[in-house]
Amino acid sequence: MQVITPQDVLSIEEYERLREAYRAKIIELKRRRRIAVGPLITLVFENRETLKFQIQEMIRVERIVDTTKVQDELDVYNALLPTTDELSATLLIEITDEAKTKECLDRFMGLDHGQKIAIVAGGERAFGIFESGHSHDTKISAVHFIRFRPTAGMRMAFADLRQPVLLTVDHGEYHAQTTVPGSMREEWLADLAEF
Repeated sequence: MQVITPQDVLSIEEYERLREAYRAKIIELKRRRRIAVGPLITLVFENRETLKFQIQEMIRVERIVDTTKVQDELDVYNALLPTTDELSATLLIEITDEAKTKECLDRFMGLDHGQKIAIVAGGERAFGIFESGHSHDTKISAVHFIRFRPTAGMRMAFADLRQPVLLTVDHGEYHAQTTVPGSMREEWLADLAEF
């Protein structure tokens, strides 16, 4: 996927003028790219447009105008872009009761190690590869970045709506799976075709 450059970023003033319509477009795009796997795990599959929106929002909220700081934001978010033959997602551990945040997160210690999350298609599995630095021995973050590398056979299954495609989470006492809808599979195929 083509990296986001400073030329792709709107000024704060220009973004403010376009924000309402742009935000509505991204909300609809993210709806197609968001999927819950059980009651506590949600994945949002990222692409250039979703990440560009995050950059614009950060620049807006933080009032970033310095070109070096804008480039810092670009570097952070460009690192999350999927590369060749890859899907990239933000994984959220959904905590609804703030009083139980630590207890809930503790249940997911080790989620980011080993083969715990997978896309299942065409009789194959692509296990999620977590970005490091979002947990340590006693603490895990509620937000993670994860990559999947589906095989050519899995990609064929994504395109054939007669074949089921699943997302699974198998960690400790948390076991969940969900069927990936055709709209999300279309998004995945578009992401994978960008190279």
